[in-house]
Amino acid sequence: MPHSHTPRTPTPDELRVVGLVPLLEPFYRGAAVRELMPEPLRDAMEAHGLTPRHGAVLPQLLAGEPLTVGEIARRLHVSLPTASELVGGLSRAGIVERAEDPANRRRVLVSLATVYRPHLDSFVARRGEPLLRALDALSPAERSGFVAGLTAWVREVQG
Repeated sequence: MPHSHTPRTPTPDELRVVGLVPLLEPFYRGAAVRELMPEPLRDAMEAHGLTPRHGAVLPQLLAGEPLTVGEIARRLHVSLPTASELVGGLSRAGIVERAEDPANRRRVLVSLATVYRPHLDSFVARRGEPLLRALDALSPAERSGFVAGLTAWVREVQG
């Protein structure tokens, strides 16, 4: 959630930065996302009426370590019931698997279904290509500054 305070007037340099943000928006719209998504993943998402909110869960699971629903909720900054609903939809579609945590039988661990991992890997790689090319053009100091700025922006937006 945005912080509640009186907004300040941006400087001309800040206005240029703020003006760039809407130029990225079309890349994150449904049609662009749909075009880049591998067909098996797209078909499963569409057949089960899954939304971009469901899709936001998937990159969280790419590292390979199963996550609890609570961890997914924290990462996405959503409530536990919302995270549970998202995981449930993905599970019904067969895109994720739920299993009992052997260390704590009351917890459920969520992981990507093996059959969808290569499709999600491919999708994330394709989605990341423009950003990775942009990062390649930056010096190490510029890259570090970009990452720091983007991280601070995410922190600010997520409250």
